[in-house]
Amino acid sequence: MPEIPRLHRLPVRIYYEDTDFSGVVQHVAYLRFLERGRTEFLRACGVDQSALFAGPAPLAFAVRRLSVDYLKAALMDDLISVETHVARMGGASIDMAQRILRGDELLVTADVRVAAVAAGRAQRLPGEILAKLAHPSRP
Repeated sequence: MPEIPRLHRLPVRIYYEDTDFSGVVQHVAYLRFLERGRTEFLRACGVDQSALFAGPAPLAFAVRRLSVDYLKAALMDDLISVETHVARMGGASIDMAQRILRGDELLVTADVRVAAVAAGRAQRLPGEILAKLAHPSRP
């Protein structure tokens, strides 16, 4: 089993497509960066979302709640870092805390609850996933 990271960092370069006409990152682009951060965090923990979805009992994660604070703007060509860690796990959900930084400068904070969903309904998290995510609860 791979070592579980307590805090995952994903570097992201800001491209023209992420910005508005003035070179400032559009608010919706941050949601994509946060999604990538959660996906790469799960991958680093050994959770293969494609395999879960393609399995005999397809399981997916759906965003149930998202709270975002936009503190400062990222700009075209910036190199930012998306930090992700598990804040809390419930029976069928995972709360993740995320931050986007440019160097040491905090740009965005987000609290995200994802729910495990199968056949359109909430599903308890399988024990295997709980075990893989049990240790990174604090950065």
